[in-house]
Amino acid sequence: MNAIRTYAAAGVAALALGTLGSLAPADAASHATSGKPDKTPCAQEQKQVDKAEDALARVTEVFAHQKSKVEKLQDRLTDATTDEEKARLQTRLDKALATKQHAKKDKAAQRQRLAQAEQRLADCQAEQQPA
Repeated sequence: MNAIRTYAAAGVAALALGTLGSLAPADAASHATSGKPDKTPCAQEQKQVDKAEDALARVTEVFAHQKSKVEKLQDRLTDATTDEEKARLQTRLDKALATKQHAKKDKAAQRQRLAQAEQRLADCQAEQQPA
């Protein structure tokens, strides 16, 4: 039984090495085109700015959704007739207000991150300009 395991392990290892060996040239070619960092000046800073802008767009969408949710709950609360319904809606409104406040803080923080990323990009571009 141990001999079978040994031969099976050796066969798997040989197969894996053979497969990996045949993939090495293709893998090296793919690294030449996409795996290496971009050599253009300020590419990393531009990538950070793009990422920060995308994140700000997502946070802005979340904030807008929370804002509309709060408005809808406030309207429903004013239209509520029973005390039980008012209490239930008030609880939901309190939670929505807390979430909205959290989203507002996230949005402000993301604006700061974007401003810092844009400043780093501007500094990098200023360094690249000939004197």
